Amino acid sequence: MEHIKEKIESAITLMGFEEAKVTIDEEYRKISIFIDDDLVQSQVERVLPALDHLCNLILRKEEFPPHIVDLNYYRKERERLIIELARAAARKATIKKENIELPPMNSYERRIVHMELADKPDLQTESIGESRDRRVVIKLIEE
Repeated sequence: MEHIKEKIESAITLMGFEEAKVTIDEEYRKISIFIDDDLVQSQVERVLPALDHLCNLILRKEEFPPHIVDLNYYRKERERLIIELARAAARKATIKKENIELPPMNSYERRIVHMELADKPDLQTESIGESRDRRVVIKLIEE
C-alpha cells in the first residue's frame, strides 16, 4: 500500500501543492489527505470529490477496492455533525412524539444517520424523496 500512498502524494505534488500528508487505513478502507494550503482549505467541498475520484482511479488501476477519501478532516467533521444532528432529531422525535425530517443528504450521509439510530428500539429511520431531495425521516414506533 506504500506505493499507492506515493502515487497519491506524487499526483498532489504535480497539482502544485507541497507537503501533502497522506495516510491510508486499509482495515476501514479510508484515505486521509492533509494539504496545508489556503486555496484547498477555502474550497475543500470542491476539491474533495476530485481527489476522491483520483485516489479511487489509482486504487482501481492497482486492483484495490474503493476507499473513502477525506481531505483536511472535512469528512470526519461532517460525520460528527451528522451524528449530532441525528441524535438531536431522535430526542426531538421521542419528546414530541412526531416524525422528524432531516435536510437532504447524499447516500453516504444518510447511511450515517441510519447506522447511528439503528440500535434505538423505539425509533425507525426511512429515506424518502428522490435525487438531491432525498432525506431521512425519523419515526417513533408506537406500541
